[in-house]
Amino acid sequence: MTKTKKEKVSADAEEAAPAAEGAEKCEKSYQELIANVNPIAQPLASKKLSKKLYKCVKKAAKVKNIRRGVKEVQKFINKGEKGIVVLAGDTLPIDVYCHLPVMCEDRSLPYAYIPSKVDLGSSAGSKRPTCVILIKPHEDYQEAYDECVEEVSGLPKPL
Repeated sequence: MTKTKKEKVSADAEEAAPAAEGAEKCEKSYQELIANVNPIAQPLASKKLSKKLYKCVKKAAKVKNIRRGVKEVQKFINKGEKGIVVLAGDTLPIDVYCHLPVMCEDRSLPYAYIPSKVDLGSSAGSKRPTCVILIKPHEDYQEAYDECVEEVSGLPKPL
């Protein structure tokens, strides 16, 4: 009786080991993520800027200072809320959020695309992928926010 239990435990451990290896392989490089980006994803943040934006999203999520999702972001952009709009470049269909960059330009809000909606969702503290996040300014992470605003504003806008 005890031998079968040990065999089951060892079999479970063997299944868990490849799963852990698979999780490590799931981490895609920046170049692999860029391959899946939509054609409208301009201006696309560089690898360095993407990391800064993820960190800023993480800090903003800690103090509950973000707006997440197309519906919520659109509503608060219309109300005149200020901040950085971060869009995921791998969202399909494009029609879901293709109107947001135009809204941002009309209200002179800085916006940038990043390659992965999964990474954007996880940096916001959610297991669910997120295609749009609005980062609002706050004194707790003002330095990181200002740095991100400066770099996102410096990105070339599409024609």
